[in-house]
Amino acid sequence: MDERIVTGDALNEEALVEYSLRPQTLQQYIGQDKVKSHLSVFIKAAKMREETLDHVLLYGPPGLGKTTLAAIIANEMGVNLRTTSGPAIERPGDLAAVLTSLEPGDVLFIDEIHRLHRSIEEVLYPAMEDFCLDIVIGKGPSARSVRLDLPPFTLVGATTRAGLLSAPLRDRFGVLSRLEYYKEEDLQNIIVRTAQIFDVEIDPRAATEIARRSRGTPRIANRLLRRVRDFAQVEGEGVITKELADTSLELLQVDRLGLDNIDHKLLMGIIEKFRGGPVGLDTISATIGEEAHTIEDVYEPYLLQIGFLQRTPRGRIVTNLVYEHFGIEVNE
Repeated sequence: MDERIVTGDALNEEALVEYSLRPQTLQQYIGQDKVKSHLSVFIKAAKMREETLDHVLLYGPPGLGKTTLAAIIANEMGVNLRTTSGPAIERPGDLAAVLTSLEPGDVLFIDEIHRLHRSIEEVLYPAMEDFCLDIVIGKGPSARSVRLDLPPFTLVGATTRAGLLSAPLRDRFGVLSRLEYYKEEDLQNIIVRTAQIFDVEIDPRAATEIARRSRGTPRIANRLLRRVRDFAQVEGEGVITKELADTSLELLQVDRLGLDNIDHKLLMGIIEKFRGGPVGLDTISATIGEEAHTIEDVYEPYLLQIGFLQRTPRGRIVTNLVYEHFGIEVNE
């Protein structure tokens, strides 16, 4: 699968750029007001009691700011942040090495926590509940269990698929926060802030246009802004106007709803070859040359969210909104 400009997942070259754009405090963080207000109360209460913050689970679609929030939590608590990910922890010993290196009060951030192996979760349970680590030394009849005390710490887990978390692990988190897709005005404020960091002038109408095509996702908004900035520097006068934003985004094949050429191919394939559906997932896969699980996990969620696609027992159906969007008469 080619890298898409409208994907919420981080692209390979974006790590350093994203790091420079991340807010450092809850006050600087734009959007997710409900999550922010709750975290602010929990952090203040923990600091007043001079205790560690309860373990926090952040879940929601990719690109909404889970990693940024983890760093903000550590910053607001005034402690260090240690970062790892579910796939990087291959053995219980890897997790033990990370846990024993923590200082009192540290925040341990585990990204993609749903990808932790079950045997590693078993090691994590006593660490989360009792701040201790049970290690088995030796093998066979001579094996013995040793319990190591750990300093109090806060585990912040992030996942895009909360349903894949085991119930025992999920129940050990004291704070569960779901991140929602962003409102257009919040995305516009993020784009204006990013433009200031990039030291590029942007018309408010251009910021609105980029926000409209960003699928409710800050990562996509910042990515589109960077690409539009390139056009402004090369083909404009360094200023991002609405007209230049429109032209640039059309050249990037991102339409006014944030749909790209793959979305167009999928929707038009159903309309032109199957009269709008219903059509099975495997048939769509063969028609557009993409794997079925990629269509289901990557392409369909946004189309379902905006009401362009319906899943039925008989297959996928495009809605009348798609015909209106493409200016096509509905087949009766």
